[in-house]
Amino acid sequence: MRWQTVRQFLWGEIPSSKLERRLLLKLDWFILSYCCLMYFTNYLDRANVNNAYVSGMKQELNMQGNDFNKINTIFTCGYIVGMIPNNLMLQVVPPRLWFPSMQIVWGVLTFCSSSVHNVQQLYAIRFFQGISEASTFVGTHYILGSWYKPGELGKRSGIFTSSGLAGTLFSGVLQAAVYQHLGGVGGRSGWRWLFIIDGVITLPIALYGFLIFPDVPSTTKIFYLSEEERALSQDRLDSDIVHHSLSWDLAKRVLSRWRWYGCSLLFAISGETESFGSNNLMGQWLSAVGGYTVEQIDYYPSGVTAFGIASTLICATWTDYTRARWPVLVYMCFCCTVAAICILVWNSPTGLKFFAYYFAGASYAGQATTFAWANQICADDYQERAVVLASMNMWNNAINAWWPLLFYPATDAPRFKKGMIAMICTCAATLGVTWLVWYLERREQRLAERKAMEHVDQMREDSPSPIEKDKP
Repeated sequence: MRWQTVRQFLWGEIPSSKLERRLLLKLDWFILSYCCLMYFTNYLDRANVNNAYVSGMKQELNMQGNDFNKINTIFTCGYIVGMIPNNLMLQVVPPRLWFPSMQIVWGVLTFCSSSVHNVQQLYAIRFFQGISEASTFVGTHYILGSWYKPGELGKRSGIFTSSGLAGTLFSGVLQAAVYQHLGGVGGRSGWRWLFIIDGVITLPIALYGFLIFPDVPSTTKIFYLSEEERALSQDRLDSDIVHHSLSWDLAKRVLSRWRWYGCSLLFAISGETESFGSNNLMGQWLSAVGGYTVEQIDYYPSGVTAFGIASTLICATWTDYTRARWPVLVYMCFCCTVAAICILVWNSPTGLKFFAYYFAGASYAGQATTFAWANQICADDYQERAVVLASMNMWNNAINAWWPLLFYPATDAPRFKKGMIAMICTCAATLGVTWLVWYLERREQRLAERKAMEHVDQMREDSPSPIEKDKP
């Protein structure tokens, strides 16, 4: 009994049969392996821009003022443009074709990044990379919600999100190694080789996706699932799902419920707690204060990501076991508030600032939990779920397009005073919206239970009693 409890805590809901156990092993091996590798390359590409900037790209492309922030803003604009279209394309084009195709597009564009001669060329490349990379994050959360039950979903979402963080972690190590060993080889700077290696890693993973990705339970014909396993993959999730054809009625369903508004608002705000990592504030701080080598500037911020991975996996394990998602957001807000206060007190020791930046890595834990929560809330309508998941990321990126320019401009390094104040306010707002979503979900559950009880009572009233049945 104790071992069963440990298994449930570590890996989510325990399969009810050998068939379901075998199915889950296959899903974890094939779906998670490809999605994690795909997201790893996705975040490797994003982090490589940050690391290239502090490793020679700024000087070689003669970047001035907020040019670095503009690169990220233009990428974000492309990401916003591609968000909902990419997720809706998964309703039309098989995911095993769409995901790898988009990965090939951004892999080719990554190669192109190694040959730019000015920052304007990089602007154009990053915009189209944003469109193609928008397929990955919310698309994968949609796929995970299509295959896994609520008690299995948090852990898998956490593993998927951590793979992206691993890409960020690996990027810093990779850039430092490239700077040391490939800088100047073939007449190319180290940061240019970084993009080439990124592209070389990306393309084979896309080929792997073409071969093994299983689509969704209702359409899969993948070779490694038996007919019995395909039927089970639908039966174990489909009991309460409403299926609709793709039509304008979808807009009416989405806009007439609280889910789209609540979940979108939640991630639009809470996602900005990731600003510590997404804007590489620690790397910019180390570069601005001076006294650190390029290798140290690439290596040291990896601690932020490492703490983010640990927080994500621990929190995802805990939420699957307890089925409560909101405490993770409280934990995240506490860590980010403490970190922001430590950095605001500028005469604090350097060691405390290192601690603050690393502690802020907890902000990444909210990402997996928030999307697992939305998958759980919208589990009864797969089309609504696709739109809600895409909209959450879309609105977050709509804010992120201008948020760093306003609160974290490169010219504010090393102190980022405005940014730290904004971080404290963001954490307070996140707590408020978290309570709102929790309240609305509970209210919806109570209404559904009441409606179910009324339906049962009505059926009892309508059915004849045994005495009435015996009457001639």
